[in-house]
Amino acid sequence: MLTPERIREARERISEDVVLTPCRRSHSFEDVVPGPIYFKLENHQRTGSFKDRGALNRMCSLTEEERARGIVAWSAGNHAQALAFHATRLGIPATVVMPETAPLIKVSKTRRYGARVVLSGATFSDAEREAREIAETEGRTILHAFDDFDVIAGQGTIGLELLEQLPSLDTVLVPIGGGGLISGIAVALKSARPDIRVIGVEAEAAPSARASLDAGSIVHLESAETIADGIAVKRIGSLTFPLIQEWVDEVVVVSEEETAAAILLLLERDKTVAEGAGAVSLAALLSDRVSTREGEVCLPIVSGGNIDVTMVARIIDRGLVFDGRMTRLRITVRDRPGGIASITRIAADAGANVVEVDHRRSFADISVGDVEIELQLETRGRDHVEEIMGRFVSAGLGVEEVV
Repeated sequence: MLTPERIREARERISEDVVLTPCRRSHSFEDVVPGPIYFKLENHQRTGSFKDRGALNRMCSLTEEERARGIVAWSAGNHAQALAFHATRLGIPATVVMPETAPLIKVSKTRRYGARVVLSGATFSDAEREAREIAETEGRTILHAFDDFDVIAGQGTIGLELLEQLPSLDTVLVPIGGGGLISGIAVALKSARPDIRVIGVEAEAAPSARASLDAGSIVHLESAETIADGIAVKRIGSLTFPLIQEWVDEVVVVSEEETAAAILLLLERDKTVAEGAGAVSLAALLSDRVSTREGEVCLPIVSGGNIDVTMVARIIDRGLVFDGRMTRLRITVRDRPGGIASITRIAADAGANVVEVDHRRSFADISVGDVEIELQLETRGRDHVEEIMGRFVSAGLGVEEVV
């Protein structure tokens, strides 16, 4: 079982080989909450996520015989990297099965850290089946990503650090995938200070914990496609679910758009690189999924920063759209010379930057004497978009926002 003592033992075991990550106040986000906000930056870990802690703690408990035979795991990426890095460092043969859809950066880093990588299937469940078969045929020990008390205890060392780094902590927001991170943190924090509020945050596309809590038993989801791939787990852990029921105060979900906006704002305001799973905790605050009182000290866990750079541009664009700083307007004007110039002038006079113009006659559902023009604009935000649309209406033009 998981006890505070087990978490303290894990800390003694792994402290020299994991990073004591920063717990830093962020003044750049204090306009969105009524009290101080801090970040626990697990993206500063050696392999870019909190997974270093649990994977290493589990490996330290292996017998000499188990070390010699090697280990196997299935992972979407962060557990894979942590396992590969520390197994190589400890001389333990490691195999990781990853879904074929796993982000390329996580696949390449896992290989670079020294593990044998097997790509199998499209989902986490497909990878699990392959890993269990490898364990059976090769005699390897399974190192589960979250449903293992040694792993959970390793993740719980974050809670012990928070008690020392931020004694005034009131509320911590923790991403939930399989539940190992929040289970360990909740037990570590609330065993010492029951008044601390522990809130779990899931992606709306993969709310396995929320669905299970609502049902009163573990629920298996059929789909889990989300930009927060690190928490795209279809089934909460058998060990972690009762811990969440007992120790976690609340579980909320955030949308893809809210997650993208949080990634963008972390980059823009805080100069912090977070993957989708690492940004959902902030997204819950930004979207008012969690209410906070005046002076309440809040801390979102930034659980990881292993995001594919090819994904960053797409997420930034999506975040800009959600934030109202990028919009696409469809305007109908008379089909005569100067039509495009007139509408771009209106946009420019309103302070918008025209990024793209699409001019359509043949395929638009409009009068034969009209032309439909779509403008992609950079704006200052939602209020600015409304102002720009008002200027087009005042000029007698039909305008609608393309969503």
